[in-house]
Amino acid sequence: MSLGGILLLNLGVVFVLTTGLWAVSVAVRDSSIVDIFWGAGFVVIAWVTFAVADGAEGRMLLLTVLTSIWGLRLTLHLARRNLGKGEDFRYQAMRERHGDRWPLRSLWAVFWSQGILMWIVALPVQAGQADASPDGLIWLDLLGAALWLVGFVFETVGDAQLARFKADPASRGQVMDRGLWRYTRHPNYFGDFCVWWGLYLIALATLSAWWTIIGPILMSVLLIRVSGAKLLEQGMAERRPGYADYVRRTSGFFPRPPKRA
Repeated sequence: MSLGGILLLNLGVVFVLTTGLWAVSVAVRDSSIVDIFWGAGFVVIAWVTFAVADGAEGRMLLLTVLTSIWGLRLTLHLARRNLGKGEDFRYQAMRERHGDRWPLRSLWAVFWSQGILMWIVALPVQAGQADASPDGLIWLDLLGAALWLVGFVFETVGDAQLARFKADPASRGQVMDRGLWRYTRHPNYFGDFCVWWGLYLIALATLSAWWTIIGPILMSVLLIRVSGAKLLEQGMAERRPGYADYVRRTSGFFPRPPKRA
């Protein structure tokens, strides 16, 4: 199948899945289930592409497997963290603001819009599987896989360290500044950043997929400026004593040694 056909097919799949998920969210009155689906949606896109594309087999398998490992881990992590705890406060605020209009409004404002973002971010995974040249894996594939691994380690270890910190009653009201969190205030978001730039490097090995750089750029903007680090830190200094000091000595995104007091 041509790349154009692959992109249209995946857009249709995303549309169907997000619409179905929206129907579930209306039934359970919880729009935040869309966050749990975020990682799994990329897995679906990767495997649909793998099933219909005619690219180099090794590169197709590499992109699909790496995307699946990342997406399933993220989905399981968010499911364990969020299920059974009610709707996230961000969606509660939107529900209260829009009232009876929210169920229908959330279809395009949350579910379809997030599906489109997912489809765009996944452009390297789609285009990288559509080109059969070069036939074997080259140095860009290996470099991309290495960067993906760095990101996956940061994300997985960072999430695990934060979960242990929150589970410790002695940590209540404290600031997490240990482990990877000593070097960056958002090791999990930095990990996502590396994962998607790594997948882009693998797709770039085909040369024809250079234009899919829009995918990791969009993910980077989301992580740093929109729904990631910036949103999470809003009001944090007021809620957590010592957070302002943590900000002064710790990098906001890219890891580096903490500043001396």
